[in-house]
Amino acid sequence: MIATQAVSKSYGSTQALQALTLTVEPGEVLGLLGPNGAGKTTTIHLLAGFLKPDSGSVVIDGVDVVKNPDEARSRLGYIPENVALYPFLSAMENLQHFSSLAGLKIPRDQMARKLVHCGLAPEAIHRRVSTFSKGMRQKVGIAIATSKNARALILDEPASGLDPHASHELSMLVRKVADEGAAVLMATHDLFRAKESCDRVVIVQGGKLVQEIDPASLSANDLEAIYLKQMESGS
Repeated sequence: MIATQAVSKSYGSTQALQALTLTVEPGEVLGLLGPNGAGKTTTIHLLAGFLKPDSGSVVIDGVDVVKNPDEARSRLGYIPENVALYPFLSAMENLQHFSSLAGLKIPRDQMARKLVHCGLAPEAIHRRVSTFSKGMRQKVGIAIATSKNARALILDEPASGLDPHASHELSMLVRKVADEGAAVLMATHDLFRAKESCDRVVIVQGGKLVQEIDPASLSANDLEAIYLKQMESGS
């Protein structure tokens, strides 16, 4: 589970989050929508343990992030917008390196299966990452994040800069990770992917949760209309 309970965070006189409460259950994908400056990045950084809240609690898989940061981090996979990989190492070597940093010893055949499971073509496993498209690098990033069997996964604008095919593949991969039992929080500006991937969507604005939506009940155009109306009312 991923959860924030009445979390507030300020930077000086700027209130980034105001009593934000979110919950993502195992097997669920929650889409986090909002304009730049709405509080999405602050929320992600709090969940990842990069920041501490001024008030409220932040929990990953039952572990308080502030009280037990290392334990919480061990249960979390985090995928930034641009996954930082070693370009002159192969996908396999990157996975091996980052797994070892996490204290994991994963057999090579198991790592190969993990990379393929995350959508990488078998013939790409031993290629240098410098030859990869962004979509391929994202797949390696998800393989790294899930190699420790993380119960929670946070993705920050994962589809940014991807072509439609790669973006669709990423949506299906996110869905697969959730179906295997992880709680997934995905911050995105891509309303179509939110509709395609997410069980629920929440809109944040001015550091507050302003609306929760069931995307299954709406078309992508309907979701866009609701989002734009919310942005206009809050401007």
